[in-house]
Amino acid sequence: MQQVKKVGGAEPVGRSRPAAAPAPRGNRFTRWYRKYGFVAGFLSVPLVIYAVFVISPFVQAIYYSFTDWTGLSSDYKMVGFKNYDWLLNDDVFWKALGHNILLLLILPLVTLGLGLFFAFMLNVGGRRRKNAAVAGVQGSSIYKVIYFFPQVLSIAIVALLFQFTYNPRNGALNAALDAVGLDSLEQLWLGDPELALWCLMAVMVWSNVGFYVVLFSAAMSSIPRDFYEAALLDGANRITTFFRITLPLLWDTVQTGWIYMGIIALDAFAVVQIMTVGPGGPADSTQVLGLYVYTKTFRDGQAGRATAIGVAMLVVTLIFAVIVSRLGRRERLEY
Repeated sequence: MQQVKKVGGAEPVGRSRPAAAPAPRGNRFTRWYRKYGFVAGFLSVPLVIYAVFVISPFVQAIYYSFTDWTGLSSDYKMVGFKNYDWLLNDDVFWKALGHNILLLLILPLVTLGLGLFFAFMLNVGGRRRKNAAVAGVQGSSIYKVIYFFPQVLSIAIVALLFQFTYNPRNGALNAALDAVGLDSLEQLWLGDPELALWCLMAVMVWSNVGFYVVLFSAAMSSIPRDFYEAALLDGANRITTFFRITLPLLWDTVQTGWIYMGIIALDAFAVVQIMTVGPGGPADSTQVLGLYVYTKTFRDGQAGRATAIGVAMLVVTLIFAVIVSRLGRRERLEY
């Protein structure tokens, strides 16, 4: 056989180099763990805790809504959609749902509107000073503390204070009207079915607006002053700068606040429970879903129906969150 010799250290002509053996790649689980194991290790414990303490109660509530559970006894049986059929034909439920929807429409709008207005005045509404086209009012930090003060108080304390304030006999509100000669404007307030819910709204606005003043003030302080100065040099007034500069740059914060205020409006349990007669009165004029769940569970011993109301509240809350997220979606602005 003819042998092929190397020439100048090169490989022999006609002979191919053997292919290198492929590196071991491991099985599919090993490859997945190398790629996602670090992240999964950090997320597994929080996800388990969330599933146990958040998801599990929702699942249990949905399950109990199909039973006749009393809330006290361990004996119950499945009743199918009987609780939901009762719910759809219950007048008190629809009245409570209507009150919650009214709160849902008015409370976030008024609270966030006042919060934006006061925050804008504190940060941009002051007089012009030397070397500054825009400036906040003097002593704005003191005003922020005053606005934020209701957040320090418990909602139970706030409700009790305003319950005494609205007292038609010796309350501070009627006494103040009588002192200035406006005794003709004195009302029963919480005892009037036409005014009771509006009185509760005023309390909820008063107790929450300070938080959003501080929140929006912190967000506005991060907006560069050059934007306002350029707009004012172009002839824009403060109203124009608010709608053209401040509000678009704060839109994500406003949208988050809207969702939080919506959740508060869908609850309103503590204020109604403490302040109103009945509670929920007079004549169910202040009845809300949160209070109705409490009443059905602890007064009537109908926990199955109460959980059905809770499921309805969950559905309404999710619908509200989706609507706000969709309507508030817009192009993100960066600066």
